[in-house]
Amino acid sequence: MDADLKFVDCPAYLGRRGSARCGLPAEVEYCYAMRSTDGPLDSAKIRCPAGHVFNGLLESLTPLTSLTTAGGREAAAGLHAAARGA
Repeated sequence: MDADLKFVDCPAYLGRRGSARCGLPAEVEYCYAMRSTDGPLDSAKIRCPAGHVFNGLLESLTPLTSLTTAGGREAAAGLHAAARGA
């Protein structure tokens, strides 16, 4: 069992209009670096209890509203460090 579990808010949109987000705590299954012409990009695969699964750049998986709080910025920094193998 991994003692360093990391969570982010699930970014899935709910309903037909897409005006509400799922928001359940989505577990980061693993982090990795994606290659690009500008250098490596921090990426992750996440899964929430409702069954939503996302795989992509950390910036696209982390809602902007969570990055405006100190806790959200700290969580994002931890995920970036994990993607770099730190």
